[in-house]
Amino acid sequence: MSTPATNPGACRPLAPLAGRRIRAAVVGAGAIGRGSHFPALARLAEEGETEVVAAVDIDANSVESFCTEAGIPHAYTDLEQMLREQRPDLVTICTPPTLHRAQTVAALRAGAWVWCEKPPVPTLADFDAVEDEEGPAKGTSSGPYASIVFQHRFGSGTRHVRRLLAERAMGRPLVAHCQTTWYRDTAYYAVPWRGRWATEGGGPAMGHGIHQMDLLLDLLGPWSEVKAMAGRLVHDVETEDVSTALVRFENGAMATVVNSVLSPDEVSRIRIDCERATVELTHLYGHSNDNWRITPAPDVSGEEAAAWQNFGPDVPSSHLEQLRELVVSMRAGERPRASGTDGRTSLELITALYKSAFTDTTVRAGEIGPGDPYYTALHGGAPGWAPVAREEVSA
Repeated sequence: MSTPATNPGACRPLAPLAGRRIRAAVVGAGAIGRGSHFPALARLAEEGETEVVAAVDIDANSVESFCTEAGIPHAYTDLEQMLREQRPDLVTICTPPTLHRAQTVAALRAGAWVWCEKPPVPTLADFDAVEDEEGPAKGTSSGPYASIVFQHRFGSGTRHVRRLLAERAMGRPLVAHCQTTWYRDTAYYAVPWRGRWATEGGGPAMGHGIHQMDLLLDLLGPWSEVKAMAGRLVHDVETEDVSTALVRFENGAMATVVNSVLSPDEVSRIRIDCERATVELTHLYGHSNDNWRITPAPDVSGEEAAAWQNFGPDVPSSHLEQLRELVVSMRAGERPRASGTDGRTSLELITALYKSAFTDTTVRAGEIGPGDPYYTALHGGAPGWAPVAREEVSA
């Protein structure tokens, strides 16, 4: 039987999306698929934009119960069989990071757009391999494209602050702080795949702090260099359990970045000090207008400060808001935000953070490419950080 890999024409792209619903499939029947992706798709289905035609999971009981509860017509345990038979326009991937590359490539080859949970893939090499399967690499600028779930970028608060910063309404951004200080106990790391490079992809820099770092980059623009430290202070893991970094941006702003799973008082925070105001976001796993605060400098007029404080109708950050924008991009045949170069930037910063921490050097943007050990593994083979091969003991 032919598959998308052996016979690309077996799952050729569907007809243009105008005038019909977008056919979507959910891959992964766990908590994120059930609790975040499907509700967003279902909401857009109510608005006439989407229809969920299938779900996929290696656990037959899990995917069948998911489909029964959600009213999804087709349950599969084989991704390529689903792609062949259902030919979805959009595949949302809610599986562990080590599966993301293969599943994304399979969906793209079948002509489907992809919306993949973070972290997108374990390495820059994997990310570039995915990009090689998108429409432009095959001569089609209208897609399909693979985008990453970075829902903190979306919503009224981020949109308002991004505009103020882009217009320099508050003056030049100068100093920033990006903080993801969460708490994970020993029971969390008792799960065998956690804390390991091969299965989790990285520690809190990769698996937890990526959302806030991506949002910081979305607000401030490209970074230019990073100097970092990482440590294992509590947990017996391969990866780090805490990291700190100093980041310089192309616009001259300088930031501190802290990622931790050792912090009982959990918080996610971004603070940006501009010439004429400080803007701060404080939340945990999602934010609304009320989570943002803008403090003007003493010489700012009351009228101007009031305008900065006007965030408009409250639209919280969410999977739904990102999906809305993705659907618009799909219908227009345009690359969506959080894909391609725009989606790669946070993964490149995280890779550079690890390289800087493990080599005690300053790493500059664009420095890590083919031939660099950190391009194909976030630990870079560094002594004390790379996985140690376990010797088999004979009976």
